[in-house]
Amino acid sequence: MDKVMTLNNGEQMPAIGIGTFMISPKDAEICVCEALKMGYRLVDTANAYVNERAVGRAIKASGVKREDIFVSTKIWATEYLNPHAVEQTLERLGLDYIDLLFIHQPTEHYMDGYKMIERAVKAGKVKSIGISNCEGKYLDDILANCEIAPQVMQAEAHPYFTQDELMPELNKHGIKLMSWYPLGHGDPSLLSEPIFAELGKKYGKTPAQIILRWHLEMGFCVIPGTSKVNHVKDNFEILDFSLTSEDMAQIAKLNKNKRYYNRTDEMLKSFAAMKLSYETE
Repeated sequence: MDKVMTLNNGEQMPAIGIGTFMISPKDAEICVCEALKMGYRLVDTANAYVNERAVGRAIKASGVKREDIFVSTKIWATEYLNPHAVEQTLERLGLDYIDLLFIHQPTEHYMDGYKMIERAVKAGKVKSIGISNCEGKYLDDILANCEIAPQVMQAEAHPYFTQDELMPELNKHGIKLMSWYPLGHGDPSLLSEPIFAELGKKYGKTPAQIILRWHLEMGFCVIPGTSKVNHVKDNFEILDFSLTSEDMAQIAKLNKNKRYYNRTDEMLKSFAAMKLSYETE
């Protein structure tokens, strides 16, 4: 399995990265810096995680060349009508360009946010466009009204929820899936499924490493997040083995179409009103 995947605009994206959702600025700075030193080349953050400045500091401290790092972040819902949102995101990260910029939630004005990112691509400030949590009618709307098709969809995916309905649509348009909650939001029932212990023994890996490898075999980009450096290391050690088609068929039996994140219209409304403060970064 390749360490990188080619997007529908020709850009190259690493297949595994470090996520920073729900990670404090202090821990994000430490873990991202160490991850880059270990060999990670994809870092995912967001306006709403309020740790972009910490990620930027980590990138500089890592000693890894900027051009060798793929930086992914997301514009928050309240910023879709802010004409300076991209520039402000760049300022927080301390970067001249962003490799992949998402709209984070399909709240009101999400197409305005998407159009803003399209303009940033044309201006050379962004290389690729992402859409996060935009399944179903939102994906259809974006595809019908965009000038530049999205390169990546970020959505929940794990062996209990394999995105069987979404993937044919993404594949039709060459859109890659970047999976979050890759370990089922840490659900002990998923991690303790007998098949993962069995395969872990077969390959000398932990159940979590087997699940993360499953994502790569599925063709997903995976961005596990952690505040512990030893887990950062463990999560990256999935590139030295592959799962067989028989292994994958066994894991496929676990699919329950079970989400851990169920967004409502009320939640979307609350997102549109949620202001962010960056003073703690």
